[in-house]
Amino acid sequence: MARRRRATKRTTIGDSRYGSPMVTRLINTVMRCGKKSIAEGIVYTAIEKCHEGSDAVDPLDVLTKALDNVRPRLEVKSRRVGGATYQVPMEVPAERQYALAMRWLVTFASKRKAVPMKEALAIELKDAAAGQGNAIKKRDEMHKMAQANRAFAHFRW
Repeated sequence: MARRRRATKRTTIGDSRYGSPMVTRLINTVMRCGKKSIAEGIVYTAIEKCHEGSDAVDPLDVLTKALDNVRPRLEVKSRRVGGATYQVPMEVPAERQYALAMRWLVTFASKRKAVPMKEALAIELKDAAAGQGNAIKKRDEMHKMAQANRAFAHFRW
């Protein structure tokens, strides 16, 4: 951890096809071993497949709706107070909300073993936009955990 000054936050530039920073972040989440062109192909194909079944004009509408549905508002963090460790519910910062949502979508898409990643990501995006699927379950579990431990909210600092 740096002692002198805070690290400067770099802005994400838009991707080549849509010009959206969210798509760039999703591509970087999908990317493995620095193979960005393969990750771009996966994400662009998944967005196009999601757009085929919907009546939205903009292809990114399904992606933004899916991310808004999946992103968690609350999470629990461990705090050690007087020899005991408590799970303290805390609000999630906006950047982390989107990072977690993208990570969950990509993780659950990659766990679908019988399906290629392009199709799996498209299915996960469609499910998340509809308010169902594994990523939505994960968000609900996180919210339930925060709700169950709200008695320890006064340990937040």
